[in-house]
Parts: sequence; C-alpha cells; structure tokens
Amino acid sequence: MNKTLVLVGALIIIAGLCWPWIRQIPFGKLPGDITVVRENFRFYFPVTSCVVISILATLLFHLFRK
Repeated sequence: MNKTLVLVGALIIIAGLCWPWIRQIPFGKLPGDITVVRENFRFYFPVTSCVVISILATLLFHLFRK
C-alpha cells in the first residue's frame, strides 16, 4: 500500500510539472463531446473523452493485474 501511494504521488507531481505540454493535447474536445452554448448558459459533457479514458484505464488495469 505504501509503494502504491508513493507511486501515485510521484505520478501526480510529474503530471503537474508536465501540465503546460499536457494542456495542449486536444483531449476533451473530441468529436462526440456534447456542448450546449446559450445566452448565460454553457453545458459541456465530454462523452467521447470519458469513453477513451475508460478504455485506457481498463487496459492499464488489465496489464498491471497480471
């Protein structure tokens, strides 16, 4: 458990340091993401982005399980 927490903390620090480059990836603006813009109202739901994250997480968990 301790090793896992240290690893997660290290990954968060690395992601924070790499944020200027990570932010430029067009993730979250994929085709299939729902955006509704009206006067005084904006709704955004990243459907496709959530599916991609789910697939990647499933693959990673499957790889680390073995």
